Amino acid sequence: MTSVFSLEVALALRRKAAQMASAAAAAAAGMGCYSQTSWALRRLGAGGGALASAATRRRNCSVAAAVFDNQNREYVIVGGGNAAGYAARTFVEHGMADGRLCIVSKEAVPPYERPALTKGYLFPPEKKPARLPGFHTCVGSGGQRQTAEWYKENGIEVLYEDPVEAFDGKTQTLKTSSGKILKYGSLIISTGCAAARLPEKIGGDLPGVHYIRDVADADSLVSSLGKAKKIVVIGGGYIGMEVAAAACGWNLDTTIIFPEDHIMPRLFTPSLAKKYEELYEQNGVKFVKGALIDKLDAGSDGRVSSAILKDGSVVEADTVVIVGIGAKPSVSPFEAVGVNIEVGGIEVDSMFRTSIPSIFAIGDVAAFPLKMYDRIARVEHVDHARKSAQHCIETLLTSQAKAYDYLPYFYSRVFEYEGSSRKIWWQFYGDNVGETIEVGNFDPKIATFWIDSDSRLKGVFLESGTPEEFSLLPKLARSQPIVDKAKLKSATSVEDALEIARSSL
Repeated sequence: MTSVFSLEVALALRRKAAQMASAAAAAAAGMGCYSQTSWALRRLGAGGGALASAATRRRNCSVAAAVFDNQNREYVIVGGGNAAGYAARTFVEHGMADGRLCIVSKEAVPPYERPALTKGYLFPPEKKPARLPGFHTCVGSGGQRQTAEWYKENGIEVLYEDPVEAFDGKTQTLKTSSGKILKYGSLIISTGCAAARLPEKIGGDLPGVHYIRDVADADSLVSSLGKAKKIVVIGGGYIGMEVAAAACGWNLDTTIIFPEDHIMPRLFTPSLAKKYEELYEQNGVKFVKGALIDKLDAGSDGRVSSAILKDGSVVEADTVVIVGIGAKPSVSPFEAVGVNIEVGGIEVDSMFRTSIPSIFAIGDVAAFPLKMYDRIARVEHVDHARKSAQHCIETLLTSQAKAYDYLPYFYSRVFEYEGSSRKIWWQFYGDNVGETIEVGNFDPKIATFWIDSDSRLKGVFLESGTPEEFSLLPKLARSQPIVDKAKLKSATSVEDALEIARSSL
């Protein structure tokens, strides 16, 4: 059956081809320019009727190209986030971007390092907040700052504020929100995730309620923080902790609400969480644990004024940031490519190829084989966004056939604004499964090791390490050495513990 989108494409192409053929016929009358029927009209076949014959009689050589709205068609990236920026860099490095690559983005600016939005971007004006163009990709990995001018200089076509709304794999075409019809040879889906939102009926869309996924969201939050007195952060994950730490820089009355028993439950042990909770409390942050939101109430001015919990208690707030109710992979309109029902996202192989030839998926939206743990995973983190983009494009442009072998990595940096009594920076590599051994008292550092029943080190966490110590972590997590648990438990310092682990390599 012909899809509705296929019919829309056909009609749009006929209209454009007719317009261009008419203009070309007049222009070519004295030039003798002739070419074969356009790709679009050939696709239409006999149904093109008189339109096709008119175009074949005489037309400008560029009619075939003009029926589509993108000039660069060999490679098209859908999405303008971190992964898209790093993919663009890889195309440039291989000399395959100029006149060939098109990026289609819903944002108004080129790709940027998204982690800044919940860190430095939220600092108050007097504490040197991060601002664009300072953190466009690929500065986060020490690369060049890819501004709009960079894309132009490298011949990359970027369509801003025009997300893709429809897709037809048979005709290899896309339709954007503005009605543009785009053609691709190879398609890279890099659509990321969308923040889950509270329903409107319980106050999820009230003025003063914020979600953070892009720079426009962050701008709106910064504007609210400048006027706020009491802020509630819903969610005790690492993004929620980053937002709360930034709010401390504004000297705001800050409360974090979450349903679990402690912060960062997907990674932190209860003992580790307690150390960080105490630090936040020293900075004036209050915690409401084991709590669920019933609704958000508005004041007389229509703006959010409080969070009502399921137990009936009320937490006053003039600004609410919702970051802990999940994010959903943005698979639309590409569901037909193949969605993994267990982890969400578009399913790909170890080289980011989907089930349809010439279509790839990278970054947060990709459900990929996590080789070292033998499972399908979807990772929402900038490190994977960068690395998956590079691996995918290397595979696409070269003879590389090496499977993607990702080592899970997470980090956070908070309280880094001027005047902070203590800056926090932790890193984690590996898998947090098995018995845990904690070393250190958090003053100034602490480490946690996850060890399985065979005494193999599976994951390692370190707070406030030196560059040399941090560089050891991925080596340990990837090698998974057998460690002497008794020695590790008896270590008198983080430095001693890391040396014991190092000696096991």
